[in-house]
Amino acid sequence: MMKRKNLIKNSAFVIIALCLFSIYSCKETNKKEVKVDEVTDAVSASDSPFFKLSLAQWSINQMIRKDSVDPYTFAEIAKKWGFTGLEYVSQLYPADLENNEYSAEAMALFVEKCNAEAKKHGMQNVLIMIDRQGNLAVDDAKERQEAVERHFKWVDAAAAMGCHAIRVNLAGSDVPDQWKKNSVDGLSKLATYAKDKNINIIVENHGGLSSNGALLAEVMEMVDMDNCGTLPDFGNFCITRNEDWSCKEEYDKYKGVNELMPHAKAVSAKSNDFNENGEAIGIDYKKLMQIVKDAGYTGFIGVEYEGSILSEEDGIKATRDLMLKVAKELK
Repeated sequence: MMKRKNLIKNSAFVIIALCLFSIYSCKETNKKEVKVDEVTDAVSASDSPFFKLSLAQWSINQMIRKDSVDPYTFAEIAKKWGFTGLEYVSQLYPADLENNEYSAEAMALFVEKCNAEAKKHGMQNVLIMIDRQGNLAVDDAKERQEAVERHFKWVDAAAAMGCHAIRVNLAGSDVPDQWKKNSVDGLSKLATYAKDKNINIIVENHGGLSSNGALLAEVMEMVDMDNCGTLPDFGNFCITRNEDWSCKEEYDKYKGVNELMPHAKAVSAKSNDFNENGEAIGIDYKKLMQIVKDAGYTGFIGVEYEGSILSEEDGIKATRDLMLKVAKELK
């Protein structure tokens, strides 16, 4: 009888000990989970913004060009900072591309390496920003056609990477009517090539007459193709510059974004400097994000930090956090 009582007593002790251990273990697990949540809190699913977050590779151009950061670590970096989409910049791969004259072999290697990194880190390839491939709105018809054809390989690359678009520039004539005519010609030809490959040709307000929102919107209406649209940028509305690169003539950014959003297939959240409250200096993010939301846009918005006071990492995170904060305040 005494042995039975001791057995019951010992069993009870074991049960109590196990319960206490389980409770303690649960508390420790919860602590770890909270710690992980804190790291990703700024971009947690519970925030439920109306858009998806992508990172424009230009935001780390100084890291790549001056600090020798491998551009193929883009996917790893973007994921670490809480993004899910990647916006590549063609000119940031000179060793593989420009130095090899964009050969078929060089382009194939670029696609292969970018795809491998995106897959490895669970990231989505969104678009490629194309530079230095010729002016699509230049007056000379032969030069314009050559520029169009130089973009073909980028359409093919974007398709192979699962991107939805390439961003092009409409540099060329400074005469509005001629610029519109040239732009329509160049864009129509390029969009026709890209159509069967399910790639959009999108134009950013990127200086010159492309930064005139009304004119660029008019070009979109004249092209009138489903796979040709805009990429409104919050900060690129300088039409002409002085010799010191300061802006001489600037288009109203709020008017411009509003005019370009009906044709938007991507959006770029430009930022430079921030005040002590984390607000972008010179750019009313709440006003611009409201315009984007009111247009019914729900796709990726790319962070593009170009400031010099904060580091690229800190500036990117400040822009990201401001976007998410503002999104909660919108109507």
